[in-house]
Amino acid sequence: MAAKTANVTARIQPDIKETAEAILERLGIPVSVFIDMTYRQVIMHNGVPFSLEIPNKLKTRESISEVEFNKMMATGLKQAKEDDSLTADEAFANLRLELAK
Repeated sequence: MAAKTANVTARIQPDIKETAEAILERLGIPVSVFIDMTYRQVIMHNGVPFSLEIPNKLKTRESISEVEFNKMMATGLKQAKEDDSLTADEAFANLRLELAK
């Protein structure tokens, strides 16, 4: 006899959903399997199974040297002159992907 199942409904921002689902698809994990795995981990750990700290992954002005900063600025100026840029939506999507790594 097959195990009973229950539905889970959650409202999240569309771009967060799309980004996460794209990563899960690359991993070959259906969303329903990921949710099941996550719930099982919560049960096994009797709490959230990962750290809820905000990692300092992104470079900030305070975290890089003067040489690195000048190189970044030169790259940005070159890209601006060559009209090699992203829309704000593309830039934020890239940041979300970078943070998800």
